[in-house]
Amino acid sequence: MIEVTVDSIRASLMSQHRVVILKDVDSERYLPIWIGPFEAEAITLELQEVELARPLTHDLLKAVITKMGAKVSHVLVNELRNDTFYARVVLDNNGHPLEVDSRPSDAIALAVRAKAPIFVAESVMEKAAIMPDEGMSPSDEDKLSAFRDFVDTLDLDALGEEES
Repeated sequence: MIEVTVDSIRASLMSQHRVVILKDVDSERYLPIWIGPFEAEAITLELQEVELARPLTHDLLKAVITKMGAKVSHVLVNELRNDTFYARVVLDNNGHPLEVDSRPSDAIALAVRAKAPIFVAESVMEKAAIMPDEGMSPSDEDKLSAFRDFVDTLDLDALGEEES
């Protein structure tokens, strides 16, 4: 398992599409995952520590987990199949692990609220991560080129993110 952090959330200028960029904490590998606008907003609001008058769905889920005596141990983006990412939310229920299937966007939104670590399976990183490096393989260069093409269509300031 590779620990990652939420590097940024990007919005396309041409559509309602959003992408969350996860960054490997130990290297310069990045994993872009397409997510919905509502999940993007939920993640962004929590990362920016925006307080809302009423809880969002992910706040409600965290509250239910806490009230039941469990906590979010971590989330894991565990699979990439047919261009679709899959994730698991791992709960600690009084010392007993409990895994729950989840979309990565919902798992990440819950993780940022619970201050829980986010992990990506090595096999997923090998398939989909982008690592800007001078010694890239042709396959990595194709991925990086496609990623750069995508980033060129983004409004980097759309969600309060500054251009790096």
